[in-house]
Amino acid sequence: MKQPLIFDGHNDLLTRLLSRGGADGFASPGHGAIDPEAAAEGGFGGGFFAIWVPSNVDSSAKMAAMQGESYDMPLPEMIARGDASDAVEAELAILEGLERLGHLTVVRDIDSLRAAFGSDRLAAICHIEGAEAIGPDLAELDDLYARGLRSLGPVWSRETIFGHGVPFRYPSTGDIGPGLTDAGKRLVARCDEMGIMLDLSHLNEAGFWDVARLSSRPLVATHSNAYAVSPHARNLTDKQLDAIAESDGMVGLNFASAFLRPDGKMRDDVGMDVLMRHLDHLIGRLGEDRVGLGSDYDGALVPQGLKTVGDLPNLRRAMRDHGFGDALIAKLCHENWFRVLGKSWA
Repeated sequence: MKQPLIFDGHNDLLTRLLSRGGADGFASPGHGAIDPEAAAEGGFGGGFFAIWVPSNVDSSAKMAAMQGESYDMPLPEMIARGDASDAVEAELAILEGLERLGHLTVVRDIDSLRAAFGSDRLAAICHIEGAEAIGPDLAELDDLYARGLRSLGPVWSRETIFGHGVPFRYPSTGDIGPGLTDAGKRLVARCDEMGIMLDLSHLNEAGFWDVARLSSRPLVATHSNAYAVSPHARNLTDKQLDAIAESDGMVGLNFASAFLRPDGKMRDDVGMDVLMRHLDHLIGRLGEDRVGLGSDYDGALVPQGLKTVGDLPNLRRAMRDHGFGDALIAKLCHENWFRVLGKSWA
């Protein structure tokens, strides 16, 4: 079950390597969810490689709080642009180092994506999760685009000058505050113009609807789940899913346990049946051509049966056992990502 190859909507490998020896640490197995050996074992062909600026958060306290029947984690403070720029440059250098070492190819259009996928290198989209390193005049976008940026989330789960993210809150919708700022609206227009895909996964609901109103591109949430199955602030309501379908967009299923489990708890005892419930709901609202995978590997606690990309055969097997046919499995594994990226970058 190593086929069809999987193209994944989100991973945090670059942030992990920031504290693991940089690009040279990638070839050392056992330190995280993605390494060359596990990729070969699991049929992992590439995905969106996120650049993320860490927050000063007590991870242990966060994990403990997310074991409760309900929780409301405070949003981290806004990151200063200088600090964000340093972190983005460091992680971008790691991505470029991985390319120099022959581990991956940074793809810049749909043709280079198709050419790299299934080769001896991973196909990598440069994605920034949270636009703190970009100023209100958007001047940094040109340089980032030249270095490969093709996907951008205006916010992570904290405020930026462009808008507001959703907190780690359960139970809750994402309707927790105001939408995009004037700078955020300019960012949407500029990304549309340049062909940089906007990722809506961490935007609050008001920001989501602002993008839906302003953008001429497909609406995409690279790593989000169904609120109807797990009523977490990070998940998408049926109304949001319907808007994504109307735009001919896409949602990537997030493997993070708290966003999968109906009880919202950050525990890894999650059966494949729960992932199938989310896929069934997403397919029911979006159709078979608008759903894929967005694992959040190396950035979240994931189910026991999917600890690394080497475990991805378990997911393919679960899809088949659930009754998904070969054509649908191929769409979920990579074909739908290729379809929406072709539209987003055109």
